[in-house]
Amino acid sequence: MQNSLLAKYSGAVPRYTSYPTAPHFHEDVDCDKYAQWLKAITGDERISLYVHIPYCDRLCWFCACHTKHTLKYEPITIYLEALKKEIATVGALVSRDAAVTAVHFGGGSPTMVRPDDLVELMDALRSAFRFADDVEISVEMDPNDLDEPRYDALAAIGMTRASLGVQDFHPEVQKAINRIQTFEHTKSVVDAVRARGVHSVNCDILYGLPHQTQATVAETVRDILSLAPDRIALFGYAHVPWMKKHQTMIKEEVLPGLEERFAQMSLAASLLIDAGYEPVGIDHFALPKDRMAIAAREGRLRRNFQGYTDDAAEALIGLGASSIGQFPQGYVQNMPATGEYQRMAEAGGLAAVRGVEVSDDDRLRRRVIEEIMCRFTFSFAELTAEFGNAVDVIVAEARAFAQSNQDGICLMEGDRFVITDAGRPFARTIAAVFDGYLSSGKGRHSIAV
Repeated sequence: MQNSLLAKYSGAVPRYTSYPTAPHFHEDVDCDKYAQWLKAITGDERISLYVHIPYCDRLCWFCACHTKHTLKYEPITIYLEALKKEIATVGALVSRDAAVTAVHFGGGSPTMVRPDDLVELMDALRSAFRFADDVEISVEMDPNDLDEPRYDALAAIGMTRASLGVQDFHPEVQKAINRIQTFEHTKSVVDAVRARGVHSVNCDILYGLPHQTQATVAETVRDILSLAPDRIALFGYAHVPWMKKHQTMIKEEVLPGLEERFAQMSLAASLLIDAGYEPVGIDHFALPKDRMAIAAREGRLRRNFQGYTDDAAEALIGLGASSIGQFPQGYVQNMPATGEYQRMAEAGGLAAVRGVEVSDDDRLRRRVIEEIMCRFTFSFAELTAEFGNAVDVIVAEARAFAQSNQDGICLMEGDRFVITDAGRPFARTIAAVFDGYLSSGKGRHSIAV
């Protein structure tokens, strides 16, 4: 039965970190439109900032992030100057009364930034925006970048959450993905950031990598558990060589098949749950005391371009090349090409080149898809209280799918559409049922499991 479900429901669909998804962004959302949305942020709103550093000093072949390889620091210096120009411009358009409650440095490798430059970058952010006293500051970290001065700089900027990519500790797997990183090195990073007051550590694990087996996955999970991270993300490797050319360095014949991928995922999840971690959404796990686990239990879990979050900010402002912002009005993305981003930021401060303004139907479907991805259920009554009679079309679609589905992956419970335990691994595929854009054929996606 499980194999037949895999074959039927593991097709290529979006990850649904937004709705509408990025392939449906267009050039009608430009710098002028973006400026209007920034000015509309009111003084009582909360803001989240995402700061993108699109550089790495090594290129991991599995990576699907927007980044480029450099062994020279000069490109980063030039980039940071443009980034600070954008920060100043965006900050001047946003109400000074609005409070920043979360900052996330992503990449690329933010830890490539030199200590003094990292402190200056945070100073620029604090000068441009008003930070809440309890602001969460998260940093994606490459252990190979880190040394004592960088640890001290991260402490100086107030880092509260550290996120470490691990993937798999097995040497053959690491060699195949061009990411050599020992357990001992990883442990030293966790120890160092905790010694400097970081209260939350996240580790990323990948399944479906070249030469990976259930045994290597289990070994990696057990090693990670010995570090007692507060959160663990368990992602399936997305093989998209048509979009990320460096993934052609990975030989497809050594990638595990669909059934093996699913077995790796299931094994890792069971080990994490047995160790006391609570499942959060489709691919995260957290200790019961962690804020994300609490948000999941209380129905406050959300999903954005960084994945699952307990961040309740009304606006997410993306800063840097390729960054995507999320606003009540819609989504906006900066110029992805680093050189052109720098030219735009230096010239006018803003670098938005595309996005989408959401319609009422988009807002409704976005809520439904987020409910599915975060809670595996949604209530017709709750949707009607917010969206009125527009919900009728969703009710019809949900009932039709539940009634026609003979595989036991979903059902109706009163006025509630519910994904069953058997259907949870296929939540992305079920969410796609309510995607009004997917049939347009824009974009290619990774498999759903």
